[in-house]
Amino acid sequence: MQLNDDIHNYYEKLVLEYIIANRLDKRFSTEFLSDLCCIVLNQLPSKYIRHEVDMAFYLPVAERYEMEMNVRESIGRALEFMDSKELRENEIE
Repeated sequence: MQLNDDIHNYYEKLVLEYIIANRLDKRFSTEFLSDLCCIVLNQLPSKYIRHEVDMAFYLPVAERYEMEMNVRESIGRALEFMDSKELRENEIE
């Protein structure tokens, strides 16, 4: 059995929107951003959807705001973690 390719986690879209809006894609490498996304998405709950239009019509504004706030906080924590990990690795060398 194979799931439909249209099924995806809505948080992926929100994370990418945040990265682009805050120009993190201009500050960090693709490798760094890939690791960042994995760390961030593992901190967030799953919200699977098939069609973006479903979220536009059925997601209450308060829930959308809460999801965006969760993304901001998770990205902040992930950046702190990655910065501290990089510092530790540089100290070892």
